Amino acid sequence: MRDTWRPPREGDSAELVDAALAALSHGDTGVFRERASALAAHPDARAADRRLAGRLHRAVTTAWERGWQPADVVRYTARRRSARHARLATDAIAAEMRAYSAATVDERWRQQLADLDARVWWGDDADHPGGWCAREDADRATFVTCAAELIHLLEGLPRLARIGPPPGSAPRDVPRHRASDVDQRMLGRVRALLAKAESTEFPEEAEALSARAQELIARHSIDHALLDAESDDVAAPAGCRVPVDNPYDAPKAVLLTVVADANHCRAVWHRELGFSTVLGYPADLAAVEMLFTSLLVQATSAMVQAGPRRDARGRSRTRSFRHAFLNAYAARIGERLRGAADGAAERVAAERVAGERDPLPVLAARGAAVDRAVESLFPNLAMGRAGSVSNLEGWAAGRAAADLASLNGRSEVTGARRLM
Repeated sequence: MRDTWRPPREGDSAELVDAALAALSHGDTGVFRERASALAAHPDARAADRRLAGRLHRAVTTAWERGWQPADVVRYTARRRSARHARLATDAIAAEMRAYSAATVDERWRQQLADLDARVWWGDDADHPGGWCAREDADRATFVTCAAELIHLLEGLPRLARIGPPPGSAPRDVPRHRASDVDQRMLGRVRALLAKAESTEFPEEAEALSARAQELIARHSIDHALLDAESDDVAAPAGCRVPVDNPYDAPKAVLLTVVADANHCRAVWHRELGFSTVLGYPADLAAVEMLFTSLLVQATSAMVQAGPRRDARGRSRTRSFRHAFLNAYAARIGERLRGAADGAAERVAAERVAGERDPLPVLAARGAAVDRAVESLFPNLAMGRAGSVSNLEGWAAGRAAADLASLNGRSEVTGARRLM
């Protein structure tokens, strides 16, 4: 039942903000529009802006407490609302992050902030709404509506498994990993191979690039494992979140799962949120993100080149064809990746000289540690499949495309699951 409402007195801009947000919470868009319009026209605009900014600041802080990270918040905002809302979320994150010393912010958070270009580009906070309207070519009513909708979205975020320290709690003076310079050089070489493989028109060249890059990734992972095993510092699995977007999100999630499994990581899909959480050791996580991105580009290109499909009656079969194509692609890529990774480990084990450590038990121990991390963070995890395939032509085409692909890149949320 619609509640009885009278516009607050002129001095009650804070009450008006809360009333507009309450209307959103009750799903009453008509009342929300009335209250947002009244708020936009309120004579004490600065008091209203302070109230909006305060609620938004608290919503961002609460998001960190619930396990969200900057990139997650911005991606989810764009998914559920719009690019304009996502840009306002980026501004809100930049403003909130001023509360923390840089030394207490995890390196991965700082990288996300840099990637988002989350910075305070305005002067005094009182100037932000006007600057935002100028940047967005929007009026004040649009700003008020966008801010209120963003607050409502962020205040309703579900709790996620925490995969890193929130800002303000990262350990100070953490020594830089001794292999980080080597990591960047290796990733640079893999990225170069990735660019060549995605641009070549010759399958044979892509295959050669594939073999070289996968060898780099596998050997680098083994080197890291052996280095950590001999170190006094106890390495532990970490985590990252990788976007998995529509269309065809289910087979894309399967592709990420097989890439993660082959590289000593595990992926957990959160379908409603549009991403997967990937757990593993840091060097392996970087390889998984790179390889998944490359393979997804190659799969999408091959799928589009295959063209549309129709049945004998002229009805479109394109969607079922593409769904089957990507599922088959993921299945075949998983077979290839597992074979390449196992082969690299066996070759390294065979090449070791007397007295050198056998990498196979070390890799097995790291895999067990990752599995324990998954069980700890997702104790109620459900196992599932991505769905059935009804288009045999698409399945055959997807497996054929996977054979030509270059392997060169390297509260708990309801619905989180591992795909088989």
